[in-house]
Amino acid sequence: MPTTRRTDAVLLVVAVVWGSSYLTAKTATDTLPVLMVLFLRYAVAAVVCVAALRRSGAPTRDEKAYGCLLGLTQAAVLVLETYGVARTSAGNAGLIISLTLVLTPVMDRVGRRDGLPGRFFLAAGVCLAGVALLVSGNGLRAPGTGDLLMLAAAVVRAGHVVLVGRVTAGRALRPFPLTAVQTVVGTVLFLVPVVPGLPVLARTGAATWAQLLYLALCCGLFAFLAQTWAVQRTSATRASLLLGTEPVWALLVGVGLGGERLTALAVSGATLIVAGTYWGQAVERAHRAAPPHMASEGVPQGAR
Repeated sequence: MPTTRRTDAVLLVVAVVWGSSYLTAKTATDTLPVLMVLFLRYAVAAVVCVAALRRSGAPTRDEKAYGCLLGLTQAAVLVLETYGVARTSAGNAGLIISLTLVLTPVMDRVGRRDGLPGRFFLAAGVCLAGVALLVSGNGLRAPGTGDLLMLAAAVVRAGHVVLVGRVTAGRALRPFPLTAVQTVVGTVLFLVPVVPGLPVLARTGAATWAQLLYLALCCGLFAFLAQTWAVQRTSATRASLLLGTEPVWALLVGVGLGGERLTALAVSGATLIVAGTYWGQAVERAHRAAPPHMASEGVPQGAR
């Protein structure tokens, strides 16, 4: 029991840290250009990773190859996320990106025979209705640029998650060296466009540097390694429920610390997104656990 509580606590901390990353990134981009924030976020993490590799051992050929591939897709996710959060509220960003949880199973089954049951798509529809209400502000309107970028980020992030699963399946790839390669790839990608602006770092205040360190070390390295440690000690279902609270923390941090305001429509939208996400996760898990003949019919185990 103490071990279970400790594991749950670690997963909850990861969810809180990830939820707080949206306000942190938004505040950092108020001071520095988006690409500079991304470069420094990657560079700090890369320095720590490369230094730590002396103990864990250098990446293998496969870890280098697949790390480069995943580094490109991860960089694409962070570009869209960071530009998006710079143009919308932290609460909106955290809630919209949670659509990844319902988009990932859809993408993962592209080209497969076992389609998802209709109830899953009803849950996805609830999420989309929630997004429409969330971005409506004081009245129904078209989503803003930041909201659309976060929607795009959710799609690309889902594709990245599916790619990670397929790349690592059946291969002896170690998480830390794989992460180290991805941080180096991201650093190299963002170095060239930020070189002309590097002198601005001499005038960057301590608060912004603290935000950058938090994004790189806490929201990046710590969260990834802690998640890996915890998931190995609990069930996937329990882990997904705890990590699924990320959008709730993003909203609470945005409102409580960022001074963001929520209208009645936005609150309704946030509620629908969280409810639809949990419903979709539950339907997908039940479908995955069903015997093959029942899964092919779209009927979860125990439904009849």
